[in-house]
Amino acid sequence: QVQLAESGGGLVQPGASLTLSCAVSGFPFSDEIMTWHRQIPGQAREWVATLWPGGATIYTASLQGRFTVSRDEAKNTLYLQMNNLKTEDTAVYYCHRTKSPTWGQGTLVIVSL
Repeated sequence: QVQLAESGGGLVQPGASLTLSCAVSGFPFSDEIMTWHRQIPGQAREWVATLWPGGATIYTASLQGRFTVSRDEAKNTLYLQMNNLKTEDTAVYYCHRTKSPTWGQGTLVIVSL
């Protein structure tokens, strides 16, 4: 059974940093292409970042180098390090296994003064 549990969201001010976590179970994590997505209020869920098994990453252009995705295989956890957060980053963030239809509950990030 594939399970994804996002955590680490919260309310922060613009310019703050936050690291989101995604605890993974039910599949061979190290062999999987993992992604982060987000749903900004009023918009459809969008892709944010991808991490390949070999460590290569790619990000949506709108992030402008502010986010970093990584994994800790020992902890079976995927991370999204977010720096210099902007109000437009406010969203529910989800991790995802590319070839699976399973989604977690997401974690809410609110960036506001």
